[in-house]
Amino acid sequence: MAGKTTKTAAASLEDALWASANQLRSSMDAAEYKHVVLGLIFLKYVSDVFERQRLKLDELSRDESSDYFTPTDAARDAMLEDRDEYTGDGVFWMPEGHRWDDLRKAAKQADIGRRIDDAMEAIERENPTLKGVLPKNYSRRELTPQTLGGLIDLFSNENLAAEEHESLDVLGRVFEYMLSKFASAEGKLGGEFFTPRSVVKLMVDMLEPFRGRVYDPACGSGGMFVQADRFVKAHNGQRNDISVFGQEQNPTTWRLAKMNLALRGIEANLGPQWGDSFTNDQHPDLRADFVIANPPFNIKGWGADRLAGDARWKYGMPPANNANFAWVQHMLHHLAPTGTMATVLANGSLSSQSGGEGDIRRALVEADLVECIVSLPGQLFFTTQIPVCLWFLTKDKSGKQVSTERSQRSRAGEVLFIDARMLGSMVSRTNKELTEADIARIADTYHAWRGEPGEQPYEDVPGFCASVTLDQIAEHSHVLTPGRYVGSEEAEADDEPLDEKIARLTAEVRAGFEQRQRLQERVLHALGSLESSDT
Repeated sequence: MAGKTTKTAAASLEDALWASANQLRSSMDAAEYKHVVLGLIFLKYVSDVFERQRLKLDELSRDESSDYFTPTDAARDAMLEDRDEYTGDGVFWMPEGHRWDDLRKAAKQADIGRRIDDAMEAIERENPTLKGVLPKNYSRRELTPQTLGGLIDLFSNENLAAEEHESLDVLGRVFEYMLSKFASAEGKLGGEFFTPRSVVKLMVDMLEPFRGRVYDPACGSGGMFVQADRFVKAHNGQRNDISVFGQEQNPTTWRLAKMNLALRGIEANLGPQWGDSFTNDQHPDLRADFVIANPPFNIKGWGADRLAGDARWKYGMPPANNANFAWVQHMLHHLAPTGTMATVLANGSLSSQSGGEGDIRRALVEADLVECIVSLPGQLFFTTQIPVCLWFLTKDKSGKQVSTERSQRSRAGEVLFIDARMLGSMVSRTNKELTEADIARIADTYHAWRGEPGEQPYEDVPGFCASVTLDQIAEHSHVLTPGRYVGSEEAEADDEPLDEKIARLTAEVRAGFEQRQRLQERVLHALGSLESSDT
């Protein structure tokens, strides 16, 4: 019960922070305001981590049994301002005069915008890994001192400080929560940088990235990596059990990802800069153990004219007007021989025959690369209401043990189909979310089918899941829509013989007719009595 109360309190804090920040937005466009708010949250986080390290050093410097003990105030002050004492522990160095407390004291000043810009510049200068990442346009006219001062006051409030005292991860949660709210506020454009958390959790829980290289070629704000890191820690792993590689085409979204991951303490290689995964691959030699992505749906103009004959198109040249199978093959190209990949695609990818897509899909099936297809419910995404699905592919279904956590049976020649369209719950007027129970049901079904240790034996469930052979898929012209294979939900068991059921129902209907006739006669008799009494 205490855990539930804590979770509710955290959600209430995040709601309150969003409501206040949104009120300060006034008429500013959500897409622009997003970077203002998230940049300040990041600045608050790195300042707080710095101050926590400073407090730790101060305590050690006063402890005579410590190697850090310093007998004089001057020596102590020098140590507390020693840059190496921070960066050596992975803490960003915060230059004096540019820390959160300095900004908080100047929050009501007319030049607060310039002071924030100066702080961002100084932090980037002192921490090369942040070079070119932080927003530095707080002094523009539309950002009034009232707005900026209000945001600084908001992120300095006592309730947030109290939660931070328990765990600095609270600012990571606030950052992630704000990302989701801005994605919702931006509507269609919001999905460019954000995948709904329940979809990310489902993909990660199914993929189980316990250890190895994790790659996302369309990483947005880095949510896949945050959830993968969370998964590792939830299963008693260590953060360095996985190494993270990503790429993002949009420069502002690339910066958001860098901030999001730094805020979580996740070291990630997102390339030296932003870039298009098709025409400017930042990780050409990478072969990842896990690939997980939510690439933009059905995009045109993805560079097909410049990439004809590319080594990645092993299963067919993707059509110029739709990048779906370009993404699939790009991910397969970067997948290790025993790796597994998961991607979100529009449902059209399951059945389209245009532009050679049907031939590519057939080639993928015949090569026994397709492992599982999941149809998702509608209204999960802020970007679109079109139905979407998850594709899971692997280069090795042999069942040989890749690691202690991933032993599995041979699934050669089989594909699992899951129809989850009826799952999910509405969380707003326009959006749905997969519940924890929904996620567990889908993920457990997939793990049971793979024959993973500790799972119940897999069984087909009519209307929900079915294990299908490649020959059966060929009979359906290599269309991969789960509804074709899972069938309909079984009706309630009924052992009554048909002739007896017909006789019983006929007797019930006749009895009903007779009862209606008797009732009708009684009513007519009563009406006749009334007429006689009137005369």
